[in-house]
Amino acid sequence: MDTEFKSFFDAAPPLRDSLDVSRKVKEFIDQNSQLSGKGRPIRVVCVTSGGTTVPLEQRCVRYIDNFSSGHRGAVSTEYFLKAGYAVIFLYRRGTCQPYCSFLPEDSLLECFDLTEESNVQARPQHTEALKRAIRDHHAAVEEGLLLKLPFTTIFEYLQILQIVAISMRGLGSHGIFYLAAAVSDFYVPWESMEEHKIQSATGPLDMRLAPVPKMLLVLREVWAPTAFCISFKLETDQNILLKKAHMALRKYNMHVVVANELSTRKEEVIVVTSDEEITVHRENQVEEVEKPLIDLLVQKHSAYIEQSKHDSSN
Repeated sequence: MDTEFKSFFDAAPPLRDSLDVSRKVKEFIDQNSQLSGKGRPIRVVCVTSGGTTVPLEQRCVRYIDNFSSGHRGAVSTEYFLKAGYAVIFLYRRGTCQPYCSFLPEDSLLECFDLTEESNVQARPQHTEALKRAIRDHHAAVEEGLLLKLPFTTIFEYLQILQIVAISMRGLGSHGIFYLAAAVSDFYVPWESMEEHKIQSATGPLDMRLAPVPKMLLVLREVWAPTAFCISFKLETDQNILLKKAHMALRKYNMHVVVANELSTRKEEVIVVTSDEEITVHRENQVEEVEKPLIDLLVQKHSAYIEQSKHDSSN
């Protein structure tokens, strides 16, 4: 492992319930490594979703955050499940969940009424969507195709991702990483962090942030070297977006980089590979841009699996 990354993990606070996380991931992968009814291994995707926080104190009161709502990861999980994948959903606590992205912010208050008999019933305008969401969610969980793993901090995220990636190594080309989480670029090293709440009476706050080690290359080369890897590049300046996407593709040896510009990210994305750029548009106002995006990525993953079979037979 890269020295910088080893130092990060050595200094990070221990992951709570790490053994439980490892057990859940192993059981999930073992269950979904068997042949499906169609006679082929089920494909497993790790979808990362939401943003990581950077604690400013060990007994954290304050932290640095980003705006990520987790919408893309949650909706993409639904489409991966529809495409026949088993999904490990690594998500930020409190962000969007699969099958709930259509709900208004005050979901319980907006979607349900209290009858005269003090029973709770769905409002007519939400009934069909709620039925569909409940049915699809329960089906995914009961069939063992959806495993949810929450994180909050940058430390938790990278530790859990490492567990998942190493556990998925045995899946070979049938494993896929869809890295939609907004990962912090800088953090406060644990050993240099204040233990207790920083007191405002001490005056201006002067704090040195260290760069978070780039895990993409470690993921590709060490943790899960034969998995199909998709990362994301978000920019506010359209003029540098594709340049940065191609740079990430080469630097981290990604199979695909999904480039999205902040103001148009819900309407279109650009799928960047080593030999092409494909603009994916939202097809209508009912289905999100994630539908054609996942359709395209499933095609590319299938081609990758076939190429891997061909390479191994030669």
